[in-house]
Amino acid sequence: MSTEAPRERTAVHHILHVGYTSSTGPGVAATVSYITDGDLHIVFDPGMVADPAAITKPLADLGLSLADITDVILSHHHPDNIMNAGLFPQARVHDHKAVYQGHAWHDRDPDGHELTPSLKLLATPGHSAEDITLLAGTAGGVVAFAGDLWWRPDGPAEDPVAPDREQLRASRERVLAAADTIVPGHGAPFPSSPSAVR
Repeated sequence: MSTEAPRERTAVHHILHVGYTSSTGPGVAATVSYITDGDLHIVFDPGMVADPAAITKPLADLGLSLADITDVILSHHHPDNIMNAGLFPQARVHDHKAVYQGHAWHDRDPDGHELTPSLKLLATPGHSAEDITLLAGTAGGVVAFAGDLWWRPDGPAEDPVAPDREQLRASRERVLAAADTIVPGHGAPFPSSPSAVR
């Protein structure tokens, strides 16, 4: 396992909504995830879904209200990945350059930033210049919430919107070296494998 993997394995995660793209579903929807470790309750990529209840009901089923969410992490700023961030107005919002809450804005480099010993951010540009990945050390291994570094388990192998395909490939390799499972931007989780670099 890569030395970039989180130091501990205490995080727990749930997939709130499995996303899809227009080729695999009736429209476009994000894969939205919930991750918790210690006092942190994180929603990753609260993007487009058919109805906000696709996010709020699974959280309620876990015994969580919207006010319980302490942090929102945005893999990048495309609308399909951020559309429902406003559901969590009290949460800290993390992106590729800063942490925002209320009217506070704190710049920070995301690369290697630890939220806890089990939760670590990586700068992983490729799909866009601003991509970040959350690595979560769980009892079952390291889970990478990678946004649109991968849209779905089956690709696309060549991202048609990537501004720099070599950079995308390098970021995919970096994530695969650190993770056991990949959670893509618009599909179900899949096992980490060298073949996923494509």
